[in-house]
Amino acid sequence: MLFFLKQSKNEGKKFIYQRITVDCKAVEWSTREQWDSNRWDQDKCRAIGIKDDVKQINFFLDTLHSKVLKARQQLISEEEEITAELLRDLVTGRTTQRMILEIFAQHNSQMKALVGQDFADGTLDRYETSLEHTRKFIAWQYHKEDFSIKKLDHYFIEQYAFWLKTVRKCNHNTTMKYLANFKKIVLICVKNKWLPGDPFVNFKLTKKVISRDPLNQFELERMVVKDFENERLNNVRDIFVFSCCTGLAYADVKKLKRTEICQGNDGEQWIFTARQKTNTPCPIPLLPLALTLLAKYADHPKCQHSHMALPVLSNQKMNAYLKEIADICGLNRELTFHLARHTFATTICLSNGVPLETVSKMLGHTTLTQTQHYAKIMPDKIGRDMAQLRNKLTGVASAEPVAIKTLSLTDGKTLPESTKPEKEIDLPSRRKYTYVYSVS
Repeated sequence: MLFFLKQSKNEGKKFIYQRITVDCKAVEWSTREQWDSNRWDQDKCRAIGIKDDVKQINFFLDTLHSKVLKARQQLISEEEEITAELLRDLVTGRTTQRMILEIFAQHNSQMKALVGQDFADGTLDRYETSLEHTRKFIAWQYHKEDFSIKKLDHYFIEQYAFWLKTVRKCNHNTTMKYLANFKKIVLICVKNKWLPGDPFVNFKLTKKVISRDPLNQFELERMVVKDFENERLNNVRDIFVFSCCTGLAYADVKKLKRTEICQGNDGEQWIFTARQKTNTPCPIPLLPLALTLLAKYADHPKCQHSHMALPVLSNQKMNAYLKEIADICGLNRELTFHLARHTFATTICLSNGVPLETVSKMLGHTTLTQTQHYAKIMPDKIGRDMAQLRNKLTGVASAEPVAIKTLSLTDGKTLPESTKPEKEIDLPSRRKYTYVYSVS
């Protein structure tokens, strides 16, 4: 590496050039500084003298010398091939600066080409929305059209989350979903060594647990027996109830074909399909009510034309009509189509003694942890289980005379005179509970 003077149009001064040679291959470029050849020492590649302008130009050349050494060290740490061209580009800033929105758009373009093979249309829509949010955030926070990936840091992520919650009015879980989409793009940059570190390393993408209470048996029966005057509402109710009997998500009900319904090994009718979301197979034996609904729509014009099992509307319309159905049936809850999947897991299966492993298989889950999010223990199931335990304990007591204390609880009720309570407790709620003990 050296500096030298090169002739210019100005006869008095010449341009100072810098040359780098690596493996006998040299590149040179102008520093855009000029100097008098009479005050230049070519052996030392520096200006001669003690004046201030000499000190200033030599300091400038020393800085360029340090930049070259730093660029070389950077290439070594990144395990890149060291060439004179790469060193020049790093020192002069000629390297192509990669921008986050450009990489994001390229990712979405490749995803679009794989829709139908590796991705669904809904997945592409989510990433397109995430890209648009990222573009608007950069314009809002940095007043730029794009942002260099090398400037991505923890502060960028924090401000992005703040913008999603305040400006876009997204709830916490929706914010985490958009940030998870953005993190995928960031990890692409990290894996390609375009970004030295992951800015998400100290940012937790934790979601809040949302409790979705499924329909209980009485609410479900109220919907089933209700006769709506509007045929549209009857159709939506039937499709929702079918999902309650099978556990199929909206996308799986919509794509369900008659050919996917056939006889199983037990001689009964089964659904043999794969989930659209994960392509996981989910064999489902059909309950009598589900078979009745399939027979009801066998001759429906839309089903005959498309060979689909049910005439399913768009997800947006289904959810809108379900809210209307909830009001008519007097259900004090926000009814969505996905609630049918929770109802199947909890009210239909788990509450009736179906093992969790079986429910997991029918839902198309790969782990029991996923199923536990859907299947919840209802109070009536707890009551039945405890009744069985009570019967077992009673049987043990009659067979072997062991003292077992049986607890009964009355709330505001007058006990018979023959019953003498041992203890009466005044709770903070000022409701008096009387505990009566009897020994068998």
